[in-house]
Amino acid sequence: MKTVICPGSFNPVTLGHINLFERCSRLFDEVVVVVMHNAEKIYQVSAEQRVEWIKRSVTHLQNVRVEAYGGLLVDFARQCGAQLLIKGMRDTRDLITETQMYYANREASGGTVDTLFLPTDERYSYLSSSIVRDVASYGGNISSFVPRDILEEVAKTYFVKRPLR
Repeated sequence: MKTVICPGSFNPVTLGHINLFERCSRLFDEVVVVVMHNAEKIYQVSAEQRVEWIKRSVTHLQNVRVEAYGGLLVDFARQCGAQLLIKGMRDTRDLITETQMYYANREASGGTVDTLFLPTDERYSYLSSSIVRDVASYGGNISSFVPRDILEEVAKTYFVKRPLR
């Protein structure tokens, strides 16, 4: 059985992420989506809440499971029996960042964990969790950015009431 891992912070999960999970679910036996912590990011939502949002968004994918993990990704991969990480690539900026992570993960795993880069579906090549948070913070329409099942909750979570100037 081929198990792969789709890691990320998913702050929040977007339709681009869901598209990646769907594509992976057709290619591999088991897809483990793991919500990780990135020390360079500030989170308004707990890892548990992000896991719940993803779970509600992938109920149509029978071979996808969702977990949170706070340690090294390569240790999680070992625990899952996975040797392959899947990373979606939007542009060359992603390529630079993710290539660095590829080398670090390969080294940290002693060469047992590899990474596969999949280009993002062109419909979502502009989309990021940062864009979702920014638009939602102003009360903007995010219905074409996040799954319908979590739309209202995500919109309310990231909305920031600002004083009039």
